[in-house]
Amino acid sequence: MKVIGFPNPVDEISARLVAAGVVVLSGAYVVTGWTPLVVVLALGFLARVLTGPTLSPLGQLVTRVVRPALPVEPRPTPGPPKRFAQGIGATLSTAAVVLALAGAVGASRGVVAAVTVAATLESALGFCLGCKVFALLMRWGVIPESVCAECADLSSRLARTGT
Repeated sequence: MKVIGFPNPVDEISARLVAAGVVVLSGAYVVTGWTPLVVVLALGFLARVLTGPTLSPLGQLVTRVVRPALPVEPRPTPGPPKRFAQGIGATLSTAAVVLALAGAVGASRGVVAAVTVAATLESALGFCLGCKVFALLMRWGVIPESVCAECADLSSRLARTGT
């Protein structure tokens, strides 16, 4: 079993389910300000950036229990933008941990509220804010096309979807 590395492609349904778990966890932190919640949130994001669902308890719950129980066909989507989005979540939640430990719990909750909004967009609407930023950075040449050949080749994705 490969431990380090991010899957490519990623099942869109699983990604949305993980995002729903993030909504619950981050929302609970925003409401309570209980620091262990934001620590768990940050560790989960870091685990998913490094290994996808492999070392993430939330990722494991989704891929081993919740997703197999759903009668929905997998929807493959490129992995690199999803990993980038997880990286943004890891950065913001780690910053929130630092803020909370420094006593700036209000600021920490504000940062996590932004994570909650992004995760809600992903889970409820399938709108991955981090993926949109990834696409924009590719368009500007900041992220090379070689990072995600499928992302760069929009024509093949449009043909596959019939658009």
